[in-house]
Amino acid sequence: MIGYLILPHPQDPGLTERVSGVDHEGQYVDTNVTVERPLTLYLNGQEIVTMMTIGDYPDCLAVGFLLNQNMLQQDDIISSIDYDAEIDTVVVRTERETDYEQKLKKKTRTSGCAVGTVFGDVMEKFEEITLDPAAELRTSWLYALSKKINMTPSLYLEAGAIHGCVLCEQDAPLVYMEDVGRHNAVDKIAGYMFLNGIKPAGKMFYTTGRLTSEMVIKTVQMEIPILISRSGFTAWGVELARQANLTLIGRARGRRFLALAGDSRIKFDAKTDDVDDEPSSIQRKAASSKDVK
Repeated sequence: MIGYLILPHPQDPGLTERVSGVDHEGQYVDTNVTVERPLTLYLNGQEIVTMMTIGDYPDCLAVGFLLNQNMLQQDDIISSIDYDAEIDTVVVRTERETDYEQKLKKKTRTSGCAVGTVFGDVMEKFEEITLDPAAELRTSWLYALSKKINMTPSLYLEAGAIHGCVLCEQDAPLVYMEDVGRHNAVDKIAGYMFLNGIKPAGKMFYTTGRLTSEMVIKTVQMEIPILISRSGFTAWGVELARQANLTLIGRARGRRFLALAGDSRIKFDAKTDDVDDEPSSIQRKAASSKDVK
């Protein structure tokens, strides 16, 4: 797919399992289901958390999680990242000495599908961040992004039970990550950006999941000023977005969308009559399969 730096690999045999069952007509069928496995994260010599994940890009997930929990700083130097698939562990080592014993005692379980966790002083950094007021979102970009992302081959179309997040610039999707929890997909993108020197200037964030407080907090921490979702909002997510001056757009399907925060960044340059309705998931899967061939 033109424009992508990284995108899903739904045919990876390690991401799904074949399971037998019975359909609505009583017929025996085989279907793909998404795999989830534990991943225990260590920062230097300290165990931080065990996450449930599909298992791809453990280095990006580990680094992104630590960044979004304020356990890694943008100027930190990572000396090594070691992943051991046999014991499901990833160890991030930094030149800076770290000790987060007190921080780990204060944690909040979030509304993420795989039960996300937020530690300690995350909100302190959130309140200090100023998002770029000059950033813009053209509706022509939004419609083009939605079409490109929806037609991209994905684990969601292959097996379901998964969330996707995409880092975008103008009308180009750049980095597409999936996981069983949307918080993991966000963290993978944050980690990829850090490890590859990608700056947030001019970027937008697209997600298939709900616009919860956690999604807003992570997007603001990444200093990305625009967050778009196919799904809906939570009240606290909207409140935090307005507090941070984050452009928050939900229910983005076909020609329709709803902005509940930061609408001053939106430039209405597309005619909705020229925008097609969103295809069904069956049509999207068929179209994406043709693209692969």
